[in-house]
Order: sequence, then structure tokens, then C-alpha cells
Amino acid sequence: MSKIRHMPVAPTKTEAHGGGDTIERHRHDDHQLIYVSSGVLAISTEHGSWIASNDRALWIPANTWHEHRFYGQSRFHAIGFPARGTAALLDTERPTVIAVDALVRELLIALTGTALTRTEGRHMEAVLRDRLRRVTAQPVAVPSARDRRLADACRLVEENLRRPCTLAELADHVHTGERTLSRLYRDEFGMTFPQWRTRARVFNAMVMLAEGASVTDTAHACGWATTSAFVHTFAQTMGTTPGAYRAGVHASPAPSAGTTA
Repeated sequence: MSKIRHMPVAPTKTEAHGGGDTIERHRHDDHQLIYVSSGVLAISTEHGSWIASNDRALWIPANTWHEHRFYGQSRFHAIGFPARGTAALLDTERPTVIAVDALVRELLIALTGTALTRTEGRHMEAVLRDRLRRVTAQPVAVPSARDRRLADACRLVEENLRRPCTLAELADHVHTGERTLSRLYRDEFGMTFPQWRTRARVFNAMVMLAEGASVTDTAHACGWATTSAFVHTFAQTMGTTPGAYRAGVHASPAPSAGTTA
């Protein structure tokens, strides 16, 4: 594991990042809410890998190490929240993906701008707290394995998405029994192997679409036999088609109040 930088205060800021940019592994004493109004951000934590995009943000609890990689031209927004003295924005000790509707989007952009007074910022934070009680969670994440055999099996799948492996083949590769490996997926991830594999495929598909790949090329690279099967699975998981998702990622958002250059 690379060295984890300790940055006590979680900054509130807006930044522009290009595809391939990274932010190295670090942690804060504060909570942080992370959002990208354009582009896609893959966030790795000790609990797993997560995706933030223009329709979902990620809550990072205090003292959770995290690192970032940007895909496509991205507008990055981060809001820090003190871990002491006030109630947490979300009552959870694990990273949590939240849906971002039009109101939440504007609040996140405004709160990371430079045009607000302290009083205006407090009022907007209060509205954001109220709104987050109403939005639904959008869990698009690939959890991290603790067991070495399970971690090795997951890595094999992710490195060979174009050629789907059966559970029996994976078990043979990691020198364990098929029933044992199946149990590890259920015990550690709370899902079956096929459910986890679908999650991994969709996660990687989001990244490819953000980088500009076509829907057809993404479907084949991520292991779907047909484009129509990919479109169906992606829409069931994400609530939108891959084509609409790709268009949304690459759309140029209109300037909002409080946005910095």
C-alpha cells in the first residue's frame, strides 16, 4: 500500500481536472462530500471502489483514506464538514453514494464557489442537510475483498472482463473450492458471484463511456455477448441507458452561481 498522506482539514473547493489526472491516497480528520458536475471520478477507499458523476456524489467519512482518478474533462467539487461540534451530514461510518437531483447539484456547486458569505453558506448547508434526507442512495461500487483468495479471483475477473470466467475456473486459479469461493462472495460482499460480476462490469462500463468509448465497444470490452444485453443491464442498474449516461457525462453544464474558474 502506498503511503497515506494526512491532511487534517478537508478542503472546500472547485477544481478542473483532465482525464487521467489523479489525487494520491490521503485522509482527513473531517468528513467530505465529493461531486463532479462534469466528467467521471473513480474513488478508491479501504472499503472498495466507487464512482461519482454528475448524477451522484460520494460521502467520505472522517479518517477514511481515499484516492481519485479522473476520466474525461472533469469539474471537481469537494465540501469539507467538521467531524466534531456539529451533526454529520450523513449518519454513516462508511462511504455512501447519494443521488444528485437538480437542487442538490446547484447547492454543491454553489457551496464550493467563492461568491458566498459565511451566513449564506450556513443557510445552504441547512438546505442541503434537509434535501439529503429525501434523496435515494445510488450504490455503484465494487467492494474490496479481505480474503486473499477472493481478492485474487476478483482481480482475475477485472483484468479479463472481455472473456467471462466461470466460478469453477476462478476457484481453480486461486486454489480453492468452488463452494468455498461462492461462500466468500456472499459472506464478504453480501451478493452472489454473478451479482458482483455485473457490478464490476457496470463500474468499468461507466469509466469507458466517460472516456468516450461507444456503447457497442463498451459492451464487448466489458463482457456482454450483445449490445442489447448490455443496454438492458446498464439501464436496470443505473436507471438510464448507457447512451444517455455517456451524453450526460460529456455535456457541458451551464455556468452556475458560485462556480469558480
